[in-house]
Amino acid sequence: MVRKKAKAIGLTMYAVDMALTVLSFFAGYWIREQWFIAYDRLLPISTYLWLLVFILPAWSVALVYVGAYRVEKRVSTSSDGARIFVAVVLGMAALTAILFLSRSIYFSRLFMLSFALTNIALLVVGRAVFRSFASTWLKRPMNLTNVLVVGTGEAAQRVAALVKGHKELGLNFVGFVLEEKGVGAGMSSVVGTLDDILGITERHFVDEVVFAVDRERIEKLEDVFLMLEDVGVNTRLVLNIFPHIIARVQVEELDEVPLLTFTTLPADELALFIKRAFDVAASFILMSALSPVFLLAAILVKAASSGPVFFVQQRCGINGRQFAMYKFRSMYSGAHARQSELEHLSASGGPAFKLKDDPRITRIGALLRKMSIDELPQLWNVLKGDMSMVGPRPPVADEVAKYARWQKRRLSMRPGLTCIWQVSGRSNIGFEEWMRLDLQYIDNWSLKLDAKILLKTIPAVLFGRGAY
Repeated sequence: MVRKKAKAIGLTMYAVDMALTVLSFFAGYWIREQWFIAYDRLLPISTYLWLLVFILPAWSVALVYVGAYRVEKRVSTSSDGARIFVAVVLGMAALTAILFLSRSIYFSRLFMLSFALTNIALLVVGRAVFRSFASTWLKRPMNLTNVLVVGTGEAAQRVAALVKGHKELGLNFVGFVLEEKGVGAGMSSVVGTLDDILGITERHFVDEVVFAVDRERIEKLEDVFLMLEDVGVNTRLVLNIFPHIIARVQVEELDEVPLLTFTTLPADELALFIKRAFDVAASFILMSALSPVFLLAAILVKAASSGPVFFVQQRCGINGRQFAMYKFRSMYSGAHARQSELEHLSASGGPAFKLKDDPRITRIGALLRKMSIDELPQLWNVLKGDMSMVGPRPPVADEVAKYARWQKRRLSMRPGLTCIWQVSGRSNIGFEEWMRLDLQYIDNWSLKLDAKILLKTIPAVLFGRGAY
């Protein structure tokens, strides 16, 4: 109820933001050409349109990162403007890096500045207008969602408080319906009993009825559910079957057979689709832009010691599926065979093998590891779908075999090129804390969290904390 309305508003606002960003790009070009005629003329606008392929996903990540699509009760223009400013600055920083790396055509700094300033102005004004329109639209009597709550217990009170707390989404709490006469009659906002629920829904133009009752009562309410179904009123049931599990509860269908699903995984299919689309776009762009780095690294690896340029190893992906993961070779050939004699020196405190000052690493390999350049070939794994840009790091099968039961849940999400562990100190963190950080990522996953980790990865790579 709340999530669907919030998602609809967020998606509409996102579409408006992207349209205004494209408009800002053209407006910035026009301003540069018309207001600064004393400077050299720009190339035709068509020459620069390819930048939008990068701008739109980069701006999407930046806007999600600053919380631009959080649904809040009150949002001031100043606070929204501050978020937009930060998002555009982050986007422009990424855009500048791409322009610097490409150096294929002439770019005007005035054009970029005009685009940025116009973008900030249009986004701030456009979002203020959108919020005002959406608020007015949702508060119209025809657009309100009138919600009735059946029950008198703590769960019913909690549902009522949640509905009352989301008036900005057009939710309107009608009142409580008592399960039996006399039970909870002293409560405020009681509008009747179950015996008269059809009359209540008609008098108050009820759109949805939420049942917050004990498990033992559910079966006895089948006739009430059928009555509400006949008159077209949506019904919802507060589920508290296993109160101690951490899994989220969902209702799905398999060929019209209803399934009650308990899952700890992210379930927002649209957000997961955006995550995958970003993976494909980001990996392709980075592989293209960093191709000189790939070439230089390959030459250095080959010159440092004999052996192949790439190190290919079987790693465990989603739910334990194995795939070939690629890295630039940072060790002498045959180094893997020596691991058994060094395992007692491992610094991880768990199944993962982590050794500081590993004698098997070449001098060039140590440099590549320090700057995380050895991991760049995994962009190919991301493009193929074996990995994601963000997710728990993929382990080897030998490590997984030694996992405790609770640690295996970290394999339930696609592994990533970077993760919370990598931006929190990497090898300086103990094994169990590493596992808990990965589970924390899975339990709290969102596009915003991915954006935060990606942005924190930059200083983590530059300073090389815990990289060995």
